[in-house]
Amino acid sequence: MRVSTQKGFSLIEVLFALGILTTGILAAAAVMAAGVQNLSSSPGDVIVTQKAAQAVEAVFAARDSHKLTWAQIRNVNGGTGSDGGVFIDGPHAMTTAGTDGLVNTQDDSSTVESVTLPGIDTLLGTGDDGHIILSGYTREIKIRDVPGENGQLRSIEVTIVYQNGNSHRTYTLRSFISAYS
Repeated sequence: MRVSTQKGFSLIEVLFALGILTTGILAAAAVMAAGVQNLSSSPGDVIVTQKAAQAVEAVFAARDSHKLTWAQIRNVNGGTGSDGGVFIDGPHAMTTAGTDGLVNTQDDSSTVESVTLPGIDTLLGTGDDGHIILSGYTREIKIRDVPGENGQLRSIEVTIVYQNGNSHRTYTLRSFISAYS
């Protein structure tokens, strides 16, 4: 009987190696697809963080300048159903502020907010700038008394929802405001 000394890979070993290689390639493709999707949502993410921060800063400015009294820094209905503030309850289209300078109040204009982003040259104010109208965005401002603080501390929650491709994304900014400036 003759024993063969030839060595090599069997068909089973080759199929097993191809299966492992295919799994690795598919995993890498899934990571790349997720990365591209996150990259495409980046401008929207920046916009909503800026708009939410602007809304909160406007509330602080209204308190500090005495444009609003402490009693007015609430929602119209709010948690009790009759809070008596100036901020409209529920999500609304992101329209520009009215004469009071505050968004999500009764005097807001019907003009949808927009944002100008720098173009390829990364300089704002040049011919290649992009202009985005925030027509698919909604904003909700909730102002509630913090329990146990005798009405002297309130939470502010700004939630912005927008569409990115086939999915809806939500950004929420929470802060606190006191009666004392």
